[in-house]
Amino acid sequence: MRFLKLLGCCALLASIMAAQTSTLPSWATDPQTETRIDSLLKQMTLDEKIGQLITYSQGAPTGPGTGRSNYKEMVEKGQLGSIFNLTTSDETNAMQKIAMEKSRLHIPLLFGLDIIHGFRTEFPVPLAMAATWDPAIVERAAHVAAKEASHSGVRWTYSPMVDISRDARWGRIVEGAGEDPYLGSAVAAAYIRGYQGTKLSDPESIAACTKHFVGYGAAEGGRDYNTAEISLRTLRQVYLPPFQATVQAGAASFMSAFEALNTIPASANSSTLTQVLRKEWNFQGFVTSDWNSIGELIPQGVAANHTVAAAKAFNAGVDMDMESNAYGPHLAELVKSGVVKESAVDESVRRVLRVKFGLGLFDRPYSDGKGANAIAPEDAELARKVAEESFVLLKNDGNTLPLSASGKTIALIGHLADDAQQMLGSWSAISKAGDVVTLRTALIKQAEGLRGHVIYSRGTEILTTSDKGFADAVAAAKKSDIVVLALGEDANLMTGEAGSRAHLELPGNQQQLLEAVAAAGKPVVLLVFSGRPLVLNWASQHVAAIMEVWFPGVQAGPAIADVLLGASAPSGRLTTSFPRAVGQQPLYYNHFNTGRPTRDTDLTHPPKSFAEKFMSRYVDEQNSPLYPFGYGLTYSTVSYSPTSVSSASLSAKSVNAGTEKLTVSAELKNTGGRAVDEVVQLYIRQVNTSVVRPVRELKGFQRVALAPGASQKVEFTIGRDELKFWGLDMKDQVEPAALTVWIAPDSASGKPASVAISE
Repeated sequence: MRFLKLLGCCALLASIMAAQTSTLPSWATDPQTETRIDSLLKQMTLDEKIGQLITYSQGAPTGPGTGRSNYKEMVEKGQLGSIFNLTTSDETNAMQKIAMEKSRLHIPLLFGLDIIHGFRTEFPVPLAMAATWDPAIVERAAHVAAKEASHSGVRWTYSPMVDISRDARWGRIVEGAGEDPYLGSAVAAAYIRGYQGTKLSDPESIAACTKHFVGYGAAEGGRDYNTAEISLRTLRQVYLPPFQATVQAGAASFMSAFEALNTIPASANSSTLTQVLRKEWNFQGFVTSDWNSIGELIPQGVAANHTVAAAKAFNAGVDMDMESNAYGPHLAELVKSGVVKESAVDESVRRVLRVKFGLGLFDRPYSDGKGANAIAPEDAELARKVAEESFVLLKNDGNTLPLSASGKTIALIGHLADDAQQMLGSWSAISKAGDVVTLRTALIKQAEGLRGHVIYSRGTEILTTSDKGFADAVAAAKKSDIVVLALGEDANLMTGEAGSRAHLELPGNQQQLLEAVAAAGKPVVLLVFSGRPLVLNWASQHVAAIMEVWFPGVQAGPAIADVLLGASAPSGRLTTSFPRAVGQQPLYYNHFNTGRPTRDTDLTHPPKSFAEKFMSRYVDEQNSPLYPFGYGLTYSTVSYSPTSVSSASLSAKSVNAGTEKLTVSAELKNTGGRAVDEVVQLYIRQVNTSVVRPVRELKGFQRVALAPGASQKVEFTIGRDELKFWGLDMKDQVEPAALTVWIAPDSASGKPASVAISE
C-alpha cells in the first residue's frame, strides 16, 4: 500500500496541512527574485534548464564516481549548475569565471561540500556537539564553518544530518544528535541558523542541506544503506520532527536518503518528498539526491535502467541529481516523451535559482579566499569550549577527577592520546592534523605548570593484535600516582558513512591493555574516544573514572586537559543510551511499555522461576542501558526537589486551542563545593490514551549555572506542542490522558508529579 493511502482522507490531509504549514523564509518570498527567475526561465533552453538540476564532484570523491571529467565544457554550455568537493577560492573562482563569462546566460555555479562539523576549524563531531545540550553553542560553531567556507567559495553544505538513530551499530550515528526527536529538533534548527545566518544573502552565510530524508537512521541491523521499516505513526512521531524543524528554521535544501523506506526507495518516494515535504510543510527550497542514490534505484530493483530511475526520482520530487549521471543524459528525452512535464522541470529549476539568488551569487559570484590559511584565535577558543561542554563524565568514584597534578606523576597511555588526525573525526573537511593540539602535548604542558610530571606510553594501536607495548605501559602505570588511558575507535575506519559495527567493545586488543594496566593497582581514568556508544561493562566495574570525549576536534588536548585537571568541569549529557551488550540494540529510552513490564532490580540472571522468566526481558542481561539517555556527572552534586505543577488538571480541548498551559517547576541546589553547569531535563508520560505512548518523552531542557551552595527554581511550560501526538485517528492533537511529569537530571531519574487531562 502506498504511503499516501495510509494518510487517510482528504479532510485529514487538510487538517495536517493547516497545522504544519511554516512561515516562509525571506529568501523564498522576494517578488523581485521571482520576477528575475521568470525572465531567466523564458530564455533557457531545455538543456540549460536540466543543467541547473545536475551536480558532479570535481574534487575528492565520497562515493563511486561517474568517470566524467568534462566539467569546464559542461559549465560553458550551461549543462552543469553546481559542483562539489572543490575547497579553495582559486578552484571555485576558476570554474565560476567560466559560468559567468562563457556560458550564454551567465548563471553562477553553486559549490557544495560535506561541512559536517567545521571547515578549517574542526569542532567536535556532531554527536558530541549534541551532547552539549546547548543549541546556542552549536549555532555559533556552525556560523564559524559558514564564515570559513564562504570565503573559499563554498556556499552550500550537506549538513545538518538530522536522522534519529536508536542503534549504535550504525556508523553514521556520529553525524547526528542521537536518539531523541525533541533534542534532535532543537539541535537541527540551531545548525540551520548558524549556517544561514539572519539573512541567506549575507556573504558569510551558506545554504544548509538537511539530510537524509527520511528514515535512514533506522537502517535494518545497523548496516549502512540498508532498508528501514517504520510505521506511519512512528515516522510522524519520531523520525520526521527534526526535518520539519529545519524547514521551520528556513533550510534552503534537502537531501534524499539511500535506503528503501517501507519498500519504497527514499529517492523515489513521492509521499515523503512531495506530499509531506512540499504540500504539508510548504518547503520552498530544492531537493538533491544523495551520491548516486538515483542510480541505486536500479540495484534496489525499482528501475531497469537510468532512464526509468531518472523518471521515478524526478517525478517523486528529487530536483537535483548528484553524481548519478541520470538527469543529464535522460531527462530531456523524458520531457519530450511526456513522462516528465516541462512545467515540473521549470519548477525544479526555479527552486535551485531561488537559492542561488537568495545567496546573492548573481551579484557576488566570486570568493575572496580570506581566512582559509589559518584558524582565528577566537574560533580555536570556541572549538575548545564546545569540546569541554561535550565531554560526558560517566563514572567518578571517590572524586578521582579532577586530578591533582601538583607533585604527582601521571601515566598517560594510549595511541589516541597522541594521534592528531584521529581527533578530527570523520568528515573533517579541509582541517589539518597540524592544527590539532593532542592530549599528550596539552597534558604535559599543563601538568608541568602545576609541578606535575607526565609519563607517556603508546601501549597499543587501535587495530592490532600485537601486545609489544603492553610491558612499557604497565611499567609506566607502576611508576605513576594515577593512570589516564586514552582508548577508543578509529575515527575514519570505524565511524561515519559505511562504518557500521557488529561488535561495540573497544576494538583490537585495547580491552586487554586496559585490564593489564588496571592490574598495576593504580587509580585509572578511562577516556573513551568514539563516534557512538560503546560497551563498557568491564570498565564500569573496575576503573575509578570514565569520561566519554568523542572525537573533540582541533582543540582536543587543551579541552581534555582542562577538564582532567579541573580548570573546567564536565557538563555534557548523553544523547544516546549506552548498552550493556550489543544484543540490546536498538536501545532507546523512549520505548513503549509492554503487557509484561519488568524492572531490572526485580530480576535475576538466569531467572529463578517460571514466573520471573515469562516477562519482557533478557535471561542473560539486564534490560536497562549501562548509562541512560540524558546521563552525565560533574564535579559537584546537585539535588532536585520534587516536581511541582501549577494545576492538577487540564482540559484537552483548551490545550488544543492554545488557551491553557501547565507550568512545571523544581528547585535545584548545588550541594557540592564547585560551580557547575547542570543540564535540567523535563520528561512526560501519558497513559489512558488511544495508542501506546513512551514510558518517558523529553519535552524540555535548560542549562543552568549554579555556584557552590546556590539554589535556583527552574520552570518549564507545557502546552499543545509538548502534549500532542498522533493518535488512533492519525490526528496530531492532545488527548485526554493521565499525565506524569518529571524534572530530572536524566531519563531514569526524577520525582514525578501527576496531572489529569480531561476532555
